[in-house]
Amino acid sequence: MADVIHFGTDGWRGRIAEDYTFDNVRRCAQGFASYLVDKGPTDGGVVVGGDKRFASEHFVAAAAEVLAGNGIPVHSCGGGVPTPAISFSVVARQAIGAVNITASHNPPWDNGFKVRDEHGGAVAPQGLREIEARIPSLEQVKRLPLQEAEDQGLVQYFDPAPAYLAQLARLIDVQPIKDAGFTVLVDAMWGNGAGWFASILGGGRTKIVEIHAERRPLFPEMLRPEPIPPNVNVGLQRLREVGADVAIILDGDADRVGMGDEHGNFINQLQVYALLALYLLDVRGERGPIVKTLSTTSMLEKLGEIYGVPVHQTGVGFKYVAPKMLEVDALIGGEESGGYAFRGHVPERDGILAGLLLLDLMVKTDKTPSQLIEYLYSKVGPHYYDRVDTRFPDEKRPMAKARLDAARPKRIAGLKVTGIVTVDGYKFVMEDGGWLLVRFSGTEPIIRVYCETTRHDLVPAILQRGLELAGLA
Repeated sequence: MADVIHFGTDGWRGRIAEDYTFDNVRRCAQGFASYLVDKGPTDGGVVVGGDKRFASEHFVAAAAEVLAGNGIPVHSCGGGVPTPAISFSVVARQAIGAVNITASHNPPWDNGFKVRDEHGGAVAPQGLREIEARIPSLEQVKRLPLQEAEDQGLVQYFDPAPAYLAQLARLIDVQPIKDAGFTVLVDAMWGNGAGWFASILGGGRTKIVEIHAERRPLFPEMLRPEPIPPNVNVGLQRLREVGADVAIILDGDADRVGMGDEHGNFINQLQVYALLALYLLDVRGERGPIVKTLSTTSMLEKLGEIYGVPVHQTGVGFKYVAPKMLEVDALIGGEESGGYAFRGHVPERDGILAGLLLLDLMVKTDKTPSQLIEYLYSKVGPHYYDRVDTRFPDEKRPMAKARLDAARPKRIAGLKVTGIVTVDGYKFVMEDGGWLLVRFSGTEPIIRVYCETTRHDLVPAILQRGLELAGLA
């Protein structure tokens, strides 16, 4: 058993049966319980739920036993629940936080332990450090067996769907989408988002074709349930076969979204973020700050200039995005991984709501997805993006960090470097407004190299330079 548990970008993740064990989940739950007890009254209780990964529902029960053992009421919605529904349940039930058993988009051998605050959003970095510091040895864990907790009324069960669906109805009128007559390919990636679009949009002219909707914890036909290539390739091929108008692709816990156009081409997550911002600003005519991580698109700054709204940049992860959204009352917040949050909702990623907004954008503009990209580029100019992930043992991190700390390139792929940002990783800003980012993953032993540029022909060279700066090429 691992003695020390570290919370990364979004809680703790580990390999099932190696370090992700029932004992370690109980230890994490005790750390969170102690943190909540120290903060103040716990009468509101904690929402507990999880995904469809191996044994997630049993890990949910283990966390519930520990919270109950500390006298904290538990609102349990079991397994197979979308992360945004769990997060919204915190607000709907006036709870003080949530535990979400999920590893989101990680490979099938992982599971995770995420915590949420009283707003339903990610706990800020300082709070995560305080929770981590309170994680005890197993002998110090307080645990009340589940049956006893149920008998005492400390663990109660509820269905999160009615309140969450009512919230979606407040945020978007889906009737025009139902009436549009679209054929929508929904790829649930064997995860928690299965069935939701069919339920929300059924009964009209629009047809939902769903794939990867069963529970399959090994996530066949993809490397992992992450809505980026090559994991989306089977879904995009299916779109071509059925002649769908668009693909909406959810990750394993349904807090992220990917998109495919009518030709079966992938629309990357930076383009999706810019489209969502354009929808709110241009179609809905709303105004408010935009919050983005430093790893996502500079198209947002250009949209901010056009529509007169400020853009705030944070470190990577919703532990940074969520607090900033609350601070500035942001219109939208998001990150490069395909997670987007919206004002009037919880400050948490919601792939289901984002997918509905993208469909509404198609309805309101009467444009296909490929035409929407053309419309976006007519506003901000073409932008091109790619990312390379390389497995990277922790013992090599100091050497790579030293190389990157010392890196001061004057040009990258012929483009002048105009600035370096080290808020989270190493971001080299270039004269065309594009950028190269090298950073260590907060959830996996991976180093990521990202780039965005206005020069399509330079993408491979920019990524190669990033690998060289980290000593990987």
